[in-house]
Amino acid sequence: MFILHIALQGCLRARNVDYGITADTGGHIKYLLELVEASEADDRINKIEIATRAFCDTKLGPEYAKEREPVSVKTSILRFFTNRSEYVAKEEMAEEVPAFTRNIIAYLRALPKMPDLVHAHYADAGTVARAIKKQLAIPYVFTAHSLGAVKLGAMEGYSPEGTKELKRRISIENAAVSDADAIIASSRDEAELQYRDYHGADPGKIRVIAPGSNLERFMEAAPAESVCHSIDRFLTDPDKPMVLAVARPVRKKNLGALIEAFGTSAKLREQANLVIVAGVRQDLSSLEGEYAEVWHELIAGIDKYDLYGSVAYPKTHEPDDVPAMYSLARHRFGVFVNPALNEPFGLTLLEASACGLPLVATDSGGPNDIIQHCANGLLVSPTDVKQLTKALIRMTSDRKLWNEFARRGTHAVEEFNWARHASVYHDLIEEITGIGKTVIPADPQSLLVCDIDNTLIGDKVSLQRFCSWRATEENMLFGIASGRSFHSAQAVLARESAPPPAFIIGSVGTSIYLYDGVKRQFCRDAAWDAHISQEWEPDRIRNLMEAERHFRPQSLLEQSQFKLSYFTDGEEDAEYLVANLLSRNRFTANIVISHEQFIDILPPRASKGTAVEYLRQKYALPAEAVIVAGDSGNDIEMLKCARNAIIVGNHTDGVASMPDLQHSYVAQATHAAGVLEGIEHFRRRHSQKN
Repeated sequence: MFILHIALQGCLRARNVDYGITADTGGHIKYLLELVEASEADDRINKIEIATRAFCDTKLGPEYAKEREPVSVKTSILRFFTNRSEYVAKEEMAEEVPAFTRNIIAYLRALPKMPDLVHAHYADAGTVARAIKKQLAIPYVFTAHSLGAVKLGAMEGYSPEGTKELKRRISIENAAVSDADAIIASSRDEAELQYRDYHGADPGKIRVIAPGSNLERFMEAAPAESVCHSIDRFLTDPDKPMVLAVARPVRKKNLGALIEAFGTSAKLREQANLVIVAGVRQDLSSLEGEYAEVWHELIAGIDKYDLYGSVAYPKTHEPDDVPAMYSLARHRFGVFVNPALNEPFGLTLLEASACGLPLVATDSGGPNDIIQHCANGLLVSPTDVKQLTKALIRMTSDRKLWNEFARRGTHAVEEFNWARHASVYHDLIEEITGIGKTVIPADPQSLLVCDIDNTLIGDKVSLQRFCSWRATEENMLFGIASGRSFHSAQAVLARESAPPPAFIIGSVGTSIYLYDGVKRQFCRDAAWDAHISQEWEPDRIRNLMEAERHFRPQSLLEQSQFKLSYFTDGEEDAEYLVANLLSRNRFTANIVISHEQFIDILPPRASKGTAVEYLRQKYALPAEAVIVAGDSGNDIEMLKCARNAIIVGNHTDGVASMPDLQHSYVAQATHAAGVLEGIEHFRRRHSQKN
């Protein structure tokens, strides 16, 4: 395949990128170059070109005027001049886009072979990709990197000009995502919350692919004497556990919440030190804009609470010092904290995890995905300082929990690598271009529906066996039924290289997405939405639950149109309490409890079981042709409703002993191997009957 990347912003060159030399020379360039390097290693890719804007600027360097710069044997950077010859910031880029578009289309028309796919980075590149698709019929994917709607929502006290510019950008982004063949998001938060303000962003074509990371130097890091000195000179008792934060000094990083947490908790100050590494500065008077404002607020907070001796805030550090800081925090049984109001991904969380450092992080953004996968930290609300304080106290005092989180993180982050990212990314390109196709039988004879976590996945060897078996089943319709959201389910299936499903029943049966082989994307089943919306009163139920002290809402990511999700706080009779509460107030709902701590309240017509039955009827299959497989409490309705139900060997929540599930086959094997064992059992039984 031949891939063309378009990235107009910043100072892009093949190597030794001077990050920060301009405001637009940042993380998207690092992401792009590392993605390209990983793509080159895949034999499916034989050519890559990166198109950017050419400009002349003696201060920035002469290389940005070169029309072609080789990166490797497979890859080149192409630069196209526009109307203005000087460097242009993203806020002024719109005027240059038409000339750039004309020049790159002329270049593409002259090629002996056009690209198979265009990948647009940022809003203005999306405009170029739309024009290429319209004129040359080349499909494109879009990566926003950051979205204007998120910035606009966080704006306070900005000028009318700044607001106007962001609204223009949002309009461009909306047009770009409307015509894109796929939208690549880095996290569930981006896919499900940040894009909800874009009417053109069809959820079915958003794919969550977490960025890769080069973490080797963090895994091998050790404390350095110079780093110890730069931090310890601030502290009265340096040997206390370190609460470490590494972030730019901007308001969205919410560093002031850490000052408040330490300032209002004598217990936290007694057992830990706070270390804030927020950029590089000379004296405060040299800082400008938001950086200056945030630093003045931090130091004012330190003074207000008299935190001298408990807080370190070094002025400077080298890039190579950061791994040593993580390592020092680990050596002192500390914790890495990210309290950002919203964190699009959270690369620092992966870096800290690679060093063996447990996490406390905001439940808004990429940290949800990272901590869910790595199981090495605690999520907190970024606006609840008491919750943040409680989590920090727990992490710096519970040595058993600390050891477990440290162990898990070091191993789990190994999966966040560029080779895995590139593999999923190239699978998506093959799907879009029609090189690779999801096989959906024209006339299915049977239906297999599996839960994901601890059923289909959880053991790599048995999943490989399942994949090999699935490839031989041409007349079987295979689908997923999960407590995960659609985007979360799709992301984990791709990451684990599971067989592509024909449908995904998500969020405990409250959504159904069907794969459309013509559009080459998933489409939400509107008829199912209409069916389960009947007798559903979420606002009134939510008000009732908020008044109950036994239940805490899960994060915004876990709430949806047809699902209200809470933590049970370990109440043994949680299901009875909720059922009784709803019954007293004349509400009907489906209550699902799983893993002894999660409770989901669904419309009375919604469950995994009713969703499977809906699809059975949709595909006109007899009941005996349906096999389902699960492992836990949120699979009960699905297992109960199916004649051929498999409970895998690693089951939980006592599902194997439930009276309503005695018709199920309880496998000896675990995970996907247990699914295969159950299928063999039911097929053997069916053949004996015949």
